[in-house]
Amino acid sequence: MSTQRAWEIADRVEVFVREVVIPYEQDARRDNHHVPTDEMIIEMREKARAAGVLTPHILPDGTHLSQRETATVLIRTGLSPLGPLACNTNAPDEGNMYLLGAVGSPEIKRRFLKPLREGRARSAFFMTEPAEWNGAGSDPSMMKTTARRDGGDWVINGRKAFITGVNGASIGIIMAKAEEGASMFLVDLPHPAIRVVHVPNTIDNAMPGGHSTIAIEELRVPAGQMLGEPGKGFGYAQLRLSPARLSHCMRWLGACMRAQEIATDYANRRHAFGKVLIDHEGVGFMLAENMIELKQAELTIDWCAGVLDTGDLGTVESSLAKVAVSEALMRVADRCVQVMGGTGVTDKTIVEQVFREIRAFRIYDGPTEVHKWSLAKKIRRDWKAANP
Repeated sequence: MSTQRAWEIADRVEVFVREVVIPYEQDARRDNHHVPTDEMIIEMREKARAAGVLTPHILPDGTHLSQRETATVLIRTGLSPLGPLACNTNAPDEGNMYLLGAVGSPEIKRRFLKPLREGRARSAFFMTEPAEWNGAGSDPSMMKTTARRDGGDWVINGRKAFITGVNGASIGIIMAKAEEGASMFLVDLPHPAIRVVHVPNTIDNAMPGGHSTIAIEELRVPAGQMLGEPGKGFGYAQLRLSPARLSHCMRWLGACMRAQEIATDYANRRHAFGKVLIDHEGVGFMLAENMIELKQAELTIDWCAGVLDTGDLGTVESSLAKVAVSEALMRVADRCVQVMGGTGVTDKTIVEQVFREIRAFRIYDGPTEVHKWSLAKKIRRDWKAANP
């Protein structure tokens, strides 16, 4: 279970999100993809800093909360789609902070991690590649972006796709294939050798900077900006992946808890056929099913976080959690829309947005089907080991 300090932080975060952030949901400062503008994000973060809830999962001395403690806090930031942005617990920055804190050299931590922790910078993680390029997607071993040594530098060339947050980001982590194997590099953004080719309209709009297609052409990176050692990029990606995968679960659990609150309020106020909606079994049962699945999702997150807190990579456990939580939350969000009828598909509340965001979440950090396939392979391996 979590700790007293985590509950105290979470209580402060919840008060801040409910009293300060939720009113921003009606703020019109959005870009052409209906994503909050940097001006709005900076304004919310200054208020979070003043309230003492900016980057609440990392303590002032740089210590990261345990994963179980992080869950207690990040669920509360997710009570609004804007909460993670305001509190600096959003993807991909939260996962990138975790990775840099675990692997980065003192200089990389000073130059790249510090501004992220302070909420004064945004970042992007360049791994996925275009399908038409037959590059890395769910299968990272297909990576085609290359890095070659040239004196004291590395020169990177390739294509990336669905790279979240590039527009407006000042820090990039690029994965490329060197002679030694997959490697990671830190770069300052924007950079003339990194070109945004296309920013598609997507079903979700909670994360600033879009999900861009990128061309990297003769990008020169000093050797000191390699993250860790050459050839260990896939290992570093795994180190980042399980906690980041679970953090998505945490944040969107908070969002669905809020959607349930809104749907419950609607069902207790709206009358039809002579009584309030919740007294109709079809509606009341949907909300009851949501209550059950929200609690199951919370317990699954706590269980997986406990595994990660032992130091285990938690690859299997995070796959189990990602599938179980994302699929459950999809059902929860869908029921909330259904309970609210026509109102549920409008922008009068955040329920419609939560439904869209959760649909995208089922793909982020590995589609459900890829995780099931991976788990099935483990089942096969375990059976073969037990039946030589």
